Amino acid sequence: MQSLNNTQPDVTVLSQSEDKVSLALYISEDIDYFRGHFPGAPILAGVVQLDWAVKFAQQYLAFPDTVHDVEVLKFQVVTTANMTVNLTLERNKNGKCIFSYHSDKGQHASGRLVFATPSL
Repeated sequence: MQSLNNTQPDVTVLSQSEDKVSLALYISEDIDYFRGHFPGAPILAGVVQLDWAVKFAQQYLAFPDTVHDVEVLKFQVVTTANMTVNLTLERNKNGKCIFSYHSDKGQHASGRLVFATPSL
């Protein structure tokens, strides 16, 4: 199995507050996740989009390390190489993280992340 070295998009913070962040992600064709998925028509796997939502929620909104559940996960429009998508992450009143990816092509993916409550 080949190692994955280039796994992150280029990130620009568009706006950020205590409970919400909006990021522009440029997804280069050079990202390792495109290798073999699929030759001639590379698309970004949904599991990668979910992983990025989790990592950026932890990085920008200080969510805990462990995800307890993923709710209402939907993938609507395929994300392809050399595309910029906006990722919005927001902590709702119940402490869950609502995320959505969108671009001028429409909404690509959305869902709700439930992070584990740290034990005391």
